[in-house]
Amino acid sequence: MRIGVLALQGAFLEHEQMLGQLGADCVELRQRSDLRGIDALVLPGGESTVQGKLLRELDMLHPLRASIQDGMPVLATCAGLILLAQEISGGEAPHLGTLPVRVRRNAYGRQLGSFETVAPLKGIGDFRMTFIRAPYVEAAGPGAEVLAEVDGRIVAVRAGHQLALAFHPEMGTDDRVHRAFLDMI
Repeated sequence: MRIGVLALQGAFLEHEQMLGQLGADCVELRQRSDLRGIDALVLPGGESTVQGKLLRELDMLHPLRASIQDGMPVLATCAGLILLAQEISGGEAPHLGTLPVRVRRNAYGRQLGSFETVAPLKGIGDFRMTFIRAPYVEAAGPGAEVLAEVDGRIVAVRAGHQLALAFHPEMGTDDRVHRAFLDMI
């Protein structure tokens, strides 16, 4: 199985390392031609506005959207959640727009507002969650299952083949989220 990891900007290497340790073959997605032959997709943390702009400039946005709509499994973390969201608070235009949620960017403040906590994650159990300038889901639409909340805010959802998290499961050594993602493929 070949997993494409968006490698335009952000924290993609940690995902590659964790998935590689679990036996997955990862390919870095840097241009449209890299999209051929992938079975699943990882949208990492980073800066969603920059990632969205680069996806458009490199003509990768529409093929990725079509693949996701056709059922390609996706793991999206932090900025990746924003890329998938159908609606972004504050009027920003959606990017991929495949996940039936409304998100708030940088909902926990600036870099200094970053934090870690342990909370239950449906299907996995208690999980250490690292939030770095993280978004959260303000509203989950039809078909979006809430998997975790922290302080009353939705921080993990699943809609069909899309698993989206406001936190960074690739930070640390707990590979259960990545295992669950591999089970989706």
